[in-house]
Amino acid sequence: MRRIFSLAACAAALLSGVSYANAQSGSVEKAVGGYNFEEAAKEAPGTKDFHSADGKLTFAIVTHTAGNGFFDPVYVGAKVAGDMIGANILLLGSESPTDDPAREIEILNQIVQDPTVDGIIMTTPQVGAYNDIVKAAEAKGIPVATTNSFDGTILNRSGISHTGQDASAAAIAGEALVKCLADKGIEKGSIVLPSSTAMGNIEVNNRVTSAFNAIVKGLNEAGKLENFKVDAGPENTGIDTNPNDPVNGIVTLFESRGDVVGAFAGNNVFTPALAKAVAQTGMTGKICAYGFDLGPAQQDALKSGDLTGALGQQPFLQGFWPVMQLWLQIDRGIAAANLDTRAQLVTQEDVEKVGKRFEN
Repeated sequence: MRRIFSLAACAAALLSGVSYANAQSGSVEKAVGGYNFEEAAKEAPGTKDFHSADGKLTFAIVTHTAGNGFFDPVYVGAKVAGDMIGANILLLGSESPTDDPAREIEILNQIVQDPTVDGIIMTTPQVGAYNDIVKAAEAKGIPVATTNSFDGTILNRSGISHTGQDASAAAIAGEALVKCLADKGIEKGSIVLPSSTAMGNIEVNNRVTSAFNAIVKGLNEAGKLENFKVDAGPENTGIDTNPNDPVNGIVTLFESRGDVVGAFAGNNVFTPALAKAVAQTGMTGKICAYGFDLGPAQQDALKSGDLTGALGQQPFLQGFWPVMQLWLQIDRGIAAANLDTRAQLVTQEDVEKVGKRFEN
């Protein structure tokens, strides 16, 4: 009876032209300071004329490898944010399918001289290489945001927002690998973590170290560490493998050890190579193979079983948030705020859900 009365009351409110939402108690119509929320939510009159004074904000996002598909959802996220605030977004980056900081810096040096650019978003995989860009941008009054790879030494780090995945997220893959071994009933063997410090990406080095530490910790807690040889090289940043021929490098590594039961790769160069090496050596489904990023090659490998799992960085956020952060700095005067995008572990069971809305 009480439910019938409630429905009747709601119907009466609607018929009388009273919004049910407005009828709720506790609604707030204006700020304690007296101003109107609707007016306060509007963009400032001078925002569109910031820096370039051309009536439209223009932000450039520049990455170090636009040629392998990883940054596609980053660009999509930037475009979505730009459309929301009415900003023009320049999508730029090295054409190379592998890390190419030199080309990225070349593009950045050009873009910082563009009088129509009101803000710059850039990846920073090469530590210490971007200070001149920051100096030039600051001299012109152009705000900067970094995304994806992190350079903790960059000029004015505390005044520049960063959006990206902390390398410690790689521990999720390490934990999953240990669980995979237990699920398969594997009690001994070698676990290898191939990589290359020659690529100069400190973030990848830290990922390998985090995954290595998680594997060691998990096996130790299970009382099985002494049964396995976990090898991430002398500095725990990866077993040195040729990035120009990663597949053959990993195949050779597998064959030289002879008892590989698990592997982890820390980036978009070595993860597809790991999957191909697993397939070529007939180890599909027999070992626990984990990698990084969720581009087309990784998704295909997850579907075929050549990869057991892969970590996504939720890169849509790595494009979306820096655009919004720059707008907040320009329009609201809000100080740089960092966003950790964490990790999304994807396996064969849920890989079909990846990329439905241009996110991987």
